[in-house]
Amino acid sequence: MGCLLSTPDVAGVTRRRQKNIGEIVVFVPGLRIPMPLDFAQPLGEGLSKSLVERLSALRTRMVVMAGQEAPMTTKPRRTATQHGGSTLADLQQALEDYLPVLLGLVENCNQLKHNLQFCWINQEDDGEETTMSDSWYELLSVLHLMAILSLSQANILLLRNTSADGYKSKILEECKRASVDILLKAAGYLDFAVQHVLPQLPLGLRNNLPLDLTEGVLKALCLQALGQGVEIQLGMAIDSIKATLAVKRRLACEMVKYWHQAQEYIMDLPLANGWGEKHKLFIQWKHVEAKAIAYYLHGLILEEGNTSAEIAAAALQAAEEYLKESRKACESFHMTLPASRYILVQ
Repeated sequence: MGCLLSTPDVAGVTRRRQKNIGEIVVFVPGLRIPMPLDFAQPLGEGLSKSLVERLSALRTRMVVMAGQEAPMTTKPRRTATQHGGSTLADLQQALEDYLPVLLGLVENCNQLKHNLQFCWINQEDDGEETTMSDSWYELLSVLHLMAILSLSQANILLLRNTSADGYKSKILEECKRASVDILLKAAGYLDFAVQHVLPQLPLGLRNNLPLDLTEGVLKALCLQALGQGVEIQLGMAIDSIKATLAVKRRLACEMVKYWHQAQEYIMDLPLANGWGEKHKLFIQWKHVEAKAIAYYLHGLILEEGNTSAEIAAAALQAAEEYLKESRKACESFHMTLPASRYILVQ
């Protein structure tokens, strides 16, 4: 059935408590970090030596890279590695290499899947780390990490570069389109986790998952990725002379729907620490902001049509009120530790 161990403090291992995460476009919750694991003892007699060595090597590589990446997640510039890429890209590749081997363990080695103690450091849960002896928990954690890295990649793409003279350049449209694809990929990882991995965990373990991996947080993150993808598409539509007001309003309403659902999933969860509280505030802010945009576009359409001026004015007034509320929510979000600064996508 697997077992559970969740501890608030672990000697020699602590979560990275950042005070400032700098500029953001896409909010990235703190990374959950895998802890080292010795595969040889539990699996030595159940799997071939070569497979055990491959499994161990792939996970060790993931552990090392995740530990290196954690403090760098929100920084816009990545340091080059021996492979010529970034630590973020290398970690993503390490996870993609580990995932199919892990899937093989989960799907084909039922008699062994409870033999390992998988331990991960949490971010949004009060428990410092959570250990479970179930390979489905490991798979869930890996998918969550892949989604968080995708959010981080999208954030990096959308951060404007600073030129030599100190001015910020506009984000290229190719970067915006690429970020939408990456956000959809993140949503896909999370949706798969909710639909196909969570149900495989025994109810007892599911009820004791860290908050980072609960169904509500996973669904909220999935909807956040979808909402931010639509937000970027709306921004491109606003910049396009070909996009009609009706198209822009449709995108705005779709954005409201995603943020509303995300808020419903996350608001009642006891996310009380820094990352968790900031995550809640981000979703609250983006939900109100989306309403302001939707009402504004709706008001413009009403002004162009045959609707009475009073109804159009009411929609625009609602947009103004939501905009004021959005500014307050934005300020509250950025002031909550770890502090941040918002960059408007242009």
